[in-house]
Amino acid sequence: MHLVTMSRKPAKTAKRKRQALSADRVVAEALALVDAEGLEGFSFRVLAGRLHCEAMSLYHYFPSKAHLFDAMLEVCIKELRWPDTDQPWRTQLTLLAREFRQLALHHPGFFLYFAIHRLNTPAGLQMIESILRVFEATGLDPGTRARCFRSFGYYLTGAGIDEAMGYSRGPSAAEPVPGDAIARDFPRVAMAGEYFSPEHHVETFESGLKSLLDGIDALVAQSRTGTV
Repeated sequence: MHLVTMSRKPAKTAKRKRQALSADRVVAEALALVDAEGLEGFSFRVLAGRLHCEAMSLYHYFPSKAHLFDAMLEVCIKELRWPDTDQPWRTQLTLLAREFRQLALHHPGFFLYFAIHRLNTPAGLQMIESILRVFEATGLDPGTRARCFRSFGYYLTGAGIDEAMGYSRGPSAAEPVPGDAIARDFPRVAMAGEYFSPEHHVETFESGLKSLLDGIDALVAQSRTGTV
């Protein structure tokens, strides 16, 4: 009598190795969570669930939510591509503005936090210092270029928030006015609304940016003639 040996697949002796936890992985997952669920959807408990670990494990890397968000802020700043400093100031500001717009679109949930943060971390202060250096190249006096810097920030913040998670995604009336009624009773709103859709966002952003930089250019010209 011969015994037939049946082939068997090797038994699984160990579970698939879990991806190691690290500060970089925590930050990346936290950004992904906030971008997907918004700031209100973030918690260490939810984040730990996405990372398949205990919530207390996260405190080993970041002692508080504020520390974690500072690290997320730094990652976003590092994503910005900086223009060559030997380029004209207007070219540098144009490229920086486009970079901030892309940052808002890439991190739609986190950008609101980025926009209202005081940026008083080392990375944040270095970013502001670098942008102010570009404005210094305009030759404007300190007060004027500081106001221009603030206006530049206002524009980028508003545009970024609006495109990333603003008007089209905001709250609506309990009983919104029907489209046909808007066309009949508010014709200017209906006409302008045609240009609010995403396919017009780039053109609108570039148009507003040009107007802003044209205004700064005018101030530079006035300062050179002594009229400002």
